[in-house]
Amino acid sequence: MNSLAFRGCPSPLTPASTAPGFHPIPSPRIKIRFQRLEDAAHHHLRARSSASSRTRTVAMASGLPVSSKEVLPSPLTSASEPPPLFDGTTKLYVAYYCPFAQRAWIARNYKGLQDKIKIVAIDLADRPAWYKEKVYPENKVPSLEHNNQVKGESLDLVKYIDSNFEGPSLLPEDPAKKQFAEELLAYTDAFNKALYSSLLSKEDVSEETVAALDKIEDALGKFNDGPFFLGQFSLVDIAYVPFIERFQIFYSNIKNYDITKGRPNLQKFIEEVNKIDAYTQTKLDPDFLLEQTKKRLGIA
Repeated sequence: MNSLAFRGCPSPLTPASTAPGFHPIPSPRIKIRFQRLEDAAHHHLRARSSASSRTRTVAMASGLPVSSKEVLPSPLTSASEPPPLFDGTTKLYVAYYCPFAQRAWIARNYKGLQDKIKIVAIDLADRPAWYKEKVYPENKVPSLEHNNQVKGESLDLVKYIDSNFEGPSLLPEDPAKKQFAEELLAYTDAFNKALYSSLLSKEDVSEETVAALDKIEDALGKFNDGPFFLGQFSLVDIAYVPFIERFQIFYSNIKNYDITKGRPNLQKFIEEVNKIDAYTQTKLDPDFLLEQTKKRLGIA
């Protein structure tokens, strides 16, 4: 299902099967080399450099300097040949601006799998036909090619990556935390729907939106052993942070509403998650996200 805000991603406005301006924290910069940038969105990400260079310096809102840099591939278009399929290479198909794909991308980074899971970027505005025909019939991102199979749905992929690859666990052993994790994962669709509904409305921020944000604020205060949903960083944070990132930008600029005002737990969460390289390495320029979303929502 397609989203108004994120074409080709599962829609935040309907349930998926698993599924005063913005002032970011002081930003280091990470260079992403694109071999080819075909459309306006990708040109927006290109660096101010000579014609021979295709390096874009992307501002990353991060509390600590990014400790590693990754050369990311150019998004593949309808004119692109497919990568070698089912050749034993594990591939994560993403769109760089899609929050659902960002979930799986963060999980891959956090577990240190950059050398074991190859990123393949898809241009959702000019999608290659072979992606649906030969890779993933659902024609959405993310998807993961592993062991001669292709799996999809972002939350399922986060769990799959956590269970089937080495690296730090994304789920604690504590039974109470595991149960709370499942409750929060089940709430992601309702949370996203509540927040997007107000963005689509010409009215003020709705009571439903306020209640959804308050629910998240309360959830972040349940465990006192850290600033994250389960205390320490986990798959629950991965599930929510791509959307919280965007909602903070969108609500500040479109609704003149600070989602962290009166919500100290949420404020602390945002500050601390921006110290995690696995997440900050997946972030795009806030102005780019805002511009693209305004276009998709028809907001001047």
